[in-house]
Amino acid sequence: MSVLQQLENIESATHPILLNIADTVFCLKEKGFDIVFCWTPSHVGVLGNEKADCVARTASIPIEHTVPLADIRKSVQHYIFNKWQETWDLQINNKLHRVKPSIVLWPIFPIRGFDVKLTRLRIGHTWYTRIHLLSGDSVPLHHAMKFKLLTTF
Repeated sequence: MSVLQQLENIESATHPILLNIADTVFCLKEKGFDIVFCWTPSHVGVLGNEKADCVARTASIPIEHTVPLADIRKSVQHYIFNKWQETWDLQINNKLHRVKPSIVLWPIFPIRGFDVKLTRLRIGHTWYTRIHLLSGDSVPLHHAMKFKLLTTF
């Protein structure tokens, strides 16, 4: 009975099954079908069945479970960070991954240029360690220690 009552007020319906029924009825009516709904009380006069009907009717009353937005945000953020970390863990040949295996954020400095320079130092992308690639020279050697200046971790 409650579904029939809700079909009378379909404009305010939000339940997906109810919307599916309404859509099907609409499509059938467009094709020329004449739809008639009929409710037949089957539990009338049987005490146990009437109690069951009463309980079933209360199930159709929408209950608002309000979950605080902060809880939803925390759950979504946790899920996204886990997926991000899983993807990041697959980047084993990435130089930054070798320096920073976790996605936990580094402190952010107010000047972006400083952040860029610090990141390049961390992964070995500095002018001095890469100039030989642009000039075509051989890999530079440290003047005192005589080892190649390639920053890798």
